Amino acid sequence: MPKAAPPGMYTHIYINHPSLPVPFCSCISTYTNQSANTLSTVVFRTFTPPTLLPYNGSTNPSVYLAVRGKVFDVTPGKNFYGPGGPYENFAGRDASRGLACSSFDEEMLTKDLEGPLDDLMGLDAEQMETLSGWEERFEGKYLVVGRLVAVGDEGKVEKIGKKVEGVQTESIQA
Repeated sequence: MPKAAPPGMYTHIYINHPSLPVPFCSCISTYTNQSANTLSTVVFRTFTPPTLLPYNGSTNPSVYLAVRGKVFDVTPGKNFYGPGGPYENFAGRDASRGLACSSFDEEMLTKDLEGPLDDLMGLDAEQMETLSGWEERFEGKYLVVGRLVAVGDEGKVEKIGKKVEGVQTESIQA
């Protein structure tokens, strides 16, 4: 049986500079694939449901999905999340309600891509716990490449300061 490749390493550099267009350049993330010694750079960006939709593995070779406002690059799991995979309905979409309800049904997806994001109202404590489990799983396995916001909210951002091991970092949250 082949040995599993060592996990990669993610580095996030948060940018807070007035000359940068916030929706397009709020964070630069690098991923180092330790087994291949390669470095990839991803620009953290703000997505709306219509701009996320093309990242479904068909229109675009990358596969992204959102969970509670975080957009994950699930391309490494394309067999699951891409065309023909069991979770393909979630590709290019907000998968939060479907994951919380353990349902792949189309009705779990927001129909009006121009409308407000799903506020997850009506989910019970068990479903919210299930969703938290999925979110943790994605955070441990996939790169966060952006934030999902409603159409019209692209320019609304909130700066969050966070102290991590004695180092002050800043991130942008929509």
